[in-house]
Amino acid sequence: MSLKTQIKADTIAAMKARETTKLETLRLLSADIQRREVDGQAELDDAAILAVIEKACKQRKESITQFKQAARVDLVDKEQAELDILSTYLPTQMSDDEIAMAVSAAVTSTNAAGLQDMGKVMGVLKSQLAGRADMGRVSALIKAALSNKA
Repeated sequence: MSLKTQIKADTIAAMKARETTKLETLRLLSADIQRREVDGQAELDDAAILAVIEKACKQRKESITQFKQAARVDLVDKEQAELDILSTYLPTQMSDDEIAMAVSAAVTSTNAAGLQDMGKVMGVLKSQLAGRADMGRVSALIKAALSNKA
């Protein structure tokens, strides 16, 4: 079952179960997916839909940070609930050790010698780790690995 089909089925199930938060979140996600399809004039595959979901999760995390600073617990709770719903559609996240092993392998395979080669390493890892790891963490681990080589 494709990711898009799964989201539609979950939307219908949330509607029948009267789960308003889940329904609203899935409707927003479906709208984001449809907007991307209209903009690109092509139907999105699962990888592109994962990118949309990751972007939505990132937006929720940023909102949670800002709402915490503003002491808006009600909005933090709402955004966290939406983030939890969206996270169910993402693949299982890799641990720091798994990411470090992938970074080490990529540094070796690209023969990266220093920070100037970070783009090469990131290019290799981006496709491998898409959706399974926070690319900010990956970037930090690459910087650490390459700065140790220099």
